[in-house]
Order: sequence, then structure tokens, then C-alpha cells
Amino acid sequence: MLVGAIALWLVAAFCYRYYVVRRGSTSVILRRLPADEGAGWRHGVIVYGDSGVRYFRLSSLRMFADLNLRRSRLELNGKRTPVGTELEIMSESMPIATVEGEGLRVEIALERESMTAFQSWVESRPPARSLRRAPRRHE
Repeated sequence: MLVGAIALWLVAAFCYRYYVVRRGSTSVILRRLPADEGAGWRHGVIVYGDSGVRYFRLSSLRMFADLNLRRSRLELNGKRTPVGTELEIMSESMPIATVEGEGLRVEIALERESMTAFQSWVESRPPARSLRRAPRRHE
């Protein structure tokens, strides 16, 4: 019985991950900072939402995102090109951006077009002031 439940969970996790990867996701290579030079990179996908972006590591069987980043808290702090051993897993033309938010620092590597889309998505977030409560109606 226990083996069956575990097998069912693994199949469900695989199907969910497959569904996420196939549906509206963008390939990314990501690592948490601080990290040793060239180390810690993980392949995955990001899925955009209105309020944030979810990161799914490809080698994980977790049912839910491995990392959730709220759009209102994200800051892009510079871009660079891959160096050293990073060139073994990504192309030289792939920009790497440092992203910070909610006490978390990561570097993400995306294809140039995907990086432009990510940067636009972050920068086009509504300002905090526009999220005010609706005025009360007087009846």
C-alpha cells in the first residue's frame, strides 16, 4: 500500500512538472548567491504570473515551485556575461542578471530575448501607490 502511494505521488509529481514545463514556461539557468565562481547553477524553467514568477528546477520532483519571487519586491542589479567554467553550461551571448528581493539574491541566465522580456516584466510592474484600496461608497 505504501509503495503504491509513493509510486502514485511520483507519477503525479512527474505529470505536474511536465505540464508546467510544457505550458508557458521559459528556460532559465539559476543559482543562489553567494556562490563559488562557476558553481551552483541549476537548469529549470520560470513561469510568469501577475504577482510573481515561479522557478521550477528540472531535476526536482517537488510538486510546487522551488522558488517564488514576488514581482513587487524584485530588483535587477546589473548584468554580466558568463566567464570561466560558466561557458561550459551556457553560451557566451547569454546575459546573466543579479536579481534581489525579500532577502534573497540569485543570478539568472536567460537567452537574450528572454532576458529582455524578464526585464520588461519586472520594470512594468504597477507602482505601490496604484495598489491603494478602492474608495468607500457613501450611500
